[in-house]
Amino acid sequence: MRNLNYCNINLIDYKEAWDLQKDVLEARSNNLIDDTFFLLEHYNTYTLGRVADKKHLISSDSFLKLNKISVYEIDRGGDITYHGPGQIVGYPVINLSDWQKDTHKYLRALEEVIIKTCDYYGIIAGRNNQYTGVWIENRKIAAIGIKVKKWVTMHGFAFNVNTNLSLFKGIIPCGIDDKEVTSLNKELGKKIEIKEVKEILLRNFKEVFDYNKIKHINYDKFSLSAMNNTNN
Repeated sequence: MRNLNYCNINLIDYKEAWDLQKDVLEARSNNLIDDTFFLLEHYNTYTLGRVADKKHLISSDSFLKLNKISVYEIDRGGDITYHGPGQIVGYPVINLSDWQKDTHKYLRALEEVIIKTCDYYGIIAGRNNQYTGVWIENRKIAAIGIKVKKWVTMHGFAFNVNTNLSLFKGIIPCGIDDKEVTSLNKELGKKIEIKEVKEILLRNFKEVFDYNKIKHINYDKFSLSAMNNTNN
């Protein structure tokens, strides 16, 4: 039986969530807890992955200050992207040894979770042969960047729901300068409840990764002991 801890967080500072992932990854690597999935939103942040070209951060200091945008160089794959309110970020910390030890299949599975979620809203989304992520024609609705250590994952996806897309203008998103960025809001012409989208993402994640049981963890009372796999 495969169990999944799920933790829903509203707005959280990027560094706080990054540190949290590191702790959870360590615990999962030592088999102290079950696979864990976080869905959350960040305050305005630009993150540069390990192979990011710093020239893709095209914001001026005044633009960063005006929009209260933090900048972090981090340990995931990929180039530069934006996180902010209205965008759902998913951080799965899961052991691929218990699923499939294949990072490419893992990336495609993350894409599938979002493709299925778009389908729920009547949007035909898919993949791009050149780039990771989820696309609606030539418009990118979700970025994906991961880290895998001893077959345990961290980082994940950023899915634009009600995102302020104007803040992508401060970067060359994922180093791609000839494609648009979009959101559910833009595609549907209306705002979508974040809570509702999270519920659909969680359902699709459970289905794609074949979990039997989900245990909900309250972040306000968060502790690794609350997720101990012996308590499930």
